Amino acid sequence: MTQWEYETLRPPRGSTKKEATDPKTQLNELGGKGWELVSTVEYVGGGTKYFVFKRPIDGDTHEQ
Repeated sequence: MTQWEYETLRPPRGSTKKEATDPKTQLNELGGKGWELVSTVEYVGGGTKYFVFKRPIDGDTHEQ
């Protein structure tokens, strides 16, 4: 059975603190480490959004 580990990323905020800036660099860094984007979490009314990633655990120590 595949076991998974999870990571979250909060997109950086722009100067207004309401709009997220483009997180492409962070997304590419996580993708390069084997993380796959699987979902987003948005809090209604607060506007805080997180990206949720997963990757399989293979028994080795993973860099985060």
